[in-house]
Amino acid sequence: MMWTRAKDWLIGATGMVLVLGVTFAILWWTVSDPAGGGEPGAAAPSPSTGAGSPPGAEPPAGLGGDQVWLADLALDAGTVVAAGSTLRDVRAVGQDVVTGPGGLVAARLAVDATVPFDVVAGELGNGTVVRAADGGQATVVRTVEALGRELSVIATGTVEVQSGRLVVEPRSIDFGGPDFLSDATAAVVRRFVTIEHDIKGLPEGLVLQDVTVQGDGFRANLRGEDVKLAPGR
Repeated sequence: MMWTRAKDWLIGATGMVLVLGVTFAILWWTVSDPAGGGEPGAAAPSPSTGAGSPPGAEPPAGLGGDQVWLADLALDAGTVVAAGSTLRDVRAVGQDVVTGPGGLVAARLAVDATVPFDVVAGELGNGTVVRAADGGQATVVRTVEALGRELSVIATGTVEVQSGRLVVEPRSIDFGGPDFLSDATAAVVRRFVTIEHDIKGLPEGLVLQDVTVQGDGFRANLRGEDVKLAPGR
């Protein structure tokens, strides 16, 4: 009788241990990720498009003993301040980079950076506001003097690249007056609300290729060849 009770107790205890073990394993599998997988629930990072050189890239012929060749070089910076100007969210990718007595030179360099609205607004004058508008356009709000009067002007226009510059050409200009008066005054105030911005602080040789409007500024795409990243010694 005692042996039967002991046997039943052992069977019950063993079953309970197995149930607890299976339950724990299921919970652990649910809340955890495979080792090396990063944060729980996070997707694995993917390589940046175009960041690397082609497989089998070779250094240039005649590379000197005092030179260093880099097949590719990438730089990410949240903020860059240079030449008195500020850029945000900067991403630069250089390929075929050689460093030596002549400096640091990239055979090809691509840079994506955001020009904050307030940087452009500061060029137009105190109190000017530049912001994103519908349809990929930009709006300029400022006070201008025209025909002996001060006017609060709201101009909205398209964003383009012209001769390497970021240009916002007004398509509509409004200062709250009658339509016939707005049309007559538009030609007078147009130059005060037209943006022509040179992106400063980047190495010479980079040429602005494309620009789009986003919530915090103008997103610029620049490309260049044989760009000197740092002067020689």
